Amino acid sequence: MKRVLFVCVENSCRSQIAEAFARMHRAGAIEPYSAGSKPSGQVHPKAIAFMRELGYDLSRHVSKSLSEVPAVEYDAAVTMGCGDACPNIRAKQREDWNIPDPKATSPEEFRKVRDQIGQHVIELLARLA
Repeated sequence: MKRVLFVCVENSCRSQIAEAFARMHRAGAIEPYSAGSKPSGQVHPKAIAFMRELGYDLSRHVSKSLSEVPAVEYDAAVTMGCGDACPNIRAKQREDWNIPDPKATSPEEFRKVRDQIGQHVIELLARLA
């Protein structure tokens, strides 16, 4: 089973959404994790609401720090806009998706970011298959 880690600053929107999409599209074939370099402590209400639109319940997720995910070598580590705050994670493959934090955007813009993350996740999972 492939392990994938998604990292953003707060682990409240982008990385949580990416983890959710990985669970939705490759349940059982991928072991997805998400974490933040400076976790907020909660999943953003917009992320919960807009993933619910797609049938995924993010309300059961929690915002985590990197110290709370397994200290293993990941098959892929994906960072999203955390710049210098992104830590050095052991991974066979690294990607940075320069995706803006959607938390202060309109519902329409948030959905665009959500869908962009979903497309990136689908492409990543296809490459890892």
